[in-house]
Amino acid sequence: MKPTTAAFLILLGITVTVWVMRGLGVLTFIPGGLLWILLLGTVGAGVVDIVQKTRRW
Repeated sequence: MKPTTAAFLILLGITVTVWVMRGLGVLTFIPGGLLWILLLGTVGAGVVDIVQKTRRW
């Protein structure tokens, strides 16, 4: 597995976990801005992963 794919999957897992736990009321102390940063980081990592997959070396 490529490092960019691994980074994307790890960020996706963390983001989904935090989002679900915050929704259930377990992590209510986490601000919404941090959740937005995680979401944008996940999208950015996904874009980088797709660009790396489509590049010809």
